[in-house]
Amino acid sequence: MKALLPVYCRPLGYVVLLVALFIPFILVMQGVVTDRNLLFYKECTKLLMMAGCLLIIFAFSKNESRETVQIRNSAVRNAIFLTFLFVFGGMLWRVMQGDVINVDTSSFLTFWFLMYFVWGLV
Repeated sequence: MKALLPVYCRPLGYVVLLVALFIPFILVMQGVVTDRNLLFYKECTKLLMMAGCLLIIFAFSKNESRETVQIRNSAVRNAIFLTFLFVFGGMLWRVMQGDVINVDTSSFLTFWFLMYFVWGLV
């Protein structure tokens, strides 16, 4: 799989991740987040982080070699399928149930970040 997005989407993905990281804190300080909309903001923040990660992995990198394309193929095949199948399905289930009590882990975000940092070193 070749890169689907231009080079500038890689730094844009990191900007999206930084914005998604600080939005919850800013919204809490502004008093926007309440008990009634906590689940909505929590899931929207996760989706924004996923979008930032997708921007990073699908962006063309400078001096991209055949090995980079192979690594992207493996990462996309494994990470996208498993992440969106399990995590997004779980998020939809919690939204349908209105379940704010059960807090899920952010292990998928840790996986994505580690994958990008390791991939960036190659």
